[in-house]
Amino acid sequence: MKRIRRDHKVRNFHQAKWDEPVIFELHRQGERGVIPPATEAGITAEVGDGIGSIPSSMKRKSAPALPEIGQAKVLRHYLRLSQETLGSDLNVEIGQGTCTMKYIPRINEMLIRTPHLMELHPLQEADSVQGMLEIFYKLDLAMREISGMDAFSFQPSSGTQALLAMASIVRAYHDSRGEGDQRDEIITTIFSHPSQAATAAVKGYKIITLHPDEDGFPDIEKLKSVISERTAGFVVANPEDTGIYNHRIREFTDIVHEAGGVCFYDQANANGLLGITRAKEAGFDMCFFNLHKTFAAPHMCGGPATGALGVSEELKRFLPGPLVDYDGSRYVLKSQTADSIGKVRSFHGVAQTVLRSYAWILSLGPDGLKQVAEIAVLNNNYLYHKILQIRGASAPYIKGRRLEQVRYSWKQLTDETGVTTEDITRRMCDFGLHYWTSHHPYIVKQPFTLEPTESYSKEDLDEYIHALEHISHEAYTQPEIVRSAPHNSTVHRNDESSLDDPKQWCITWRAYLKKTQLV
Repeated sequence: MKRIRRDHKVRNFHQAKWDEPVIFELHRQGERGVIPPATEAGITAEVGDGIGSIPSSMKRKSAPALPEIGQAKVLRHYLRLSQETLGSDLNVEIGQGTCTMKYIPRINEMLIRTPHLMELHPLQEADSVQGMLEIFYKLDLAMREISGMDAFSFQPSSGTQALLAMASIVRAYHDSRGEGDQRDEIITTIFSHPSQAATAAVKGYKIITLHPDEDGFPDIEKLKSVISERTAGFVVANPEDTGIYNHRIREFTDIVHEAGGVCFYDQANANGLLGITRAKEAGFDMCFFNLHKTFAAPHMCGGPATGALGVSEELKRFLPGPLVDYDGSRYVLKSQTADSIGKVRSFHGVAQTVLRSYAWILSLGPDGLKQVAEIAVLNNNYLYHKILQIRGASAPYIKGRRLEQVRYSWKQLTDETGVTTEDITRRMCDFGLHYWTSHHPYIVKQPFTLEPTESYSKEDLDEYIHALEHISHEAYTQPEIVRSAPHNSTVHRNDESSLDDPKQWCITWRAYLKKTQLV
């Protein structure tokens, strides 16, 4: 089918495509990237061969099954993969809604690569890492000011792990009051992150989910009907994934507190709130921030990350430890209290992520942080206004201003053309862009979720808008172009029928070999 001429405002993009194998398939017996030198005779005489003193129970019976590859081949492999990848360094990355993709200051990347940080070890004595402990301590103070909470732990290594820690604190709090068995219900909302319900369920709680009222706010009347002496807590994101800010949130937390429950706040995405509203004034007892979202540390394919967990004074004794404190002359690691939920990961936190966020906060200051929120909200509402003018696009629920993101819908376009949001996902890749649909289940039909953040200019937003306009025009005039996409990208049209069947999953290379009966 002949394609229409692209509008000059849409980028002419064609991605490198290498058909690159996984690294284990590049293995060749005997190839080496680095050959380490033999141990010097003087060292051997002093400490032996370095192996003989290891207990036999700790020695491998055979060498690990790692690929043997020459240096040049390794370099080519990873450079080719990088050319097949889109990301915030390469494109206008406003399409990963709910994940706050923004520009990461390169000076902060240089900071974390200094030998002073790279050579630290988590088992060093506190006296030898005073500088890093000072950064942990001062970031804690900054987070207290931003949120209104009274203490922070940086031990959780993700937002989901922070949610699990908060659910654990809810459990520990009620157990300490003798109400642990009675209070067995956690209330959340359908547009909050699925990890909220999942982590509470892991802790044994029954999950009660509030659906939206006709304007898209969590239904407060439904909350009143389900609150009881069995309520352990209420966990919510605000704004939720629709971008609608619940201006009555204090009424929700007051209702839960009156029933004896604990209120905890998912602030993984706080980009539209900095310097404007705080968890404390909204009535929350706990909150967490994803440093790898709002606070300008990269996602890095899911890690290393940090879910900064803050609590009120009443819940401080339950925090995972150790916590960093200052005794007037030095920084110390305070051991966990007897009431602590225990560690949620082995060590204190991801130092590189903490340093990046600390440097970002210091560089901006209070006024700069507030300006981040103001520009993010401005960018989002400009995008919102423009997208609602595109044929086939809508934004369900309340009309008017949204906060830092919006969950849009192509339902009209799908009904009129048969083109789905998944089709448009693949077609966007042909223009060097990316967008995300939604968490499941799709409460908003044919969804797509955009979050522009403060990093992008009007020109950046216009490029993204023009691409959506162009694809909408294609859907109504030559829909097969969209349905058969991608044409210029490495993205495949995957068969997703196996996603709900764990028997067909292959998480590792070894699992793949076993399941394909190659070993």
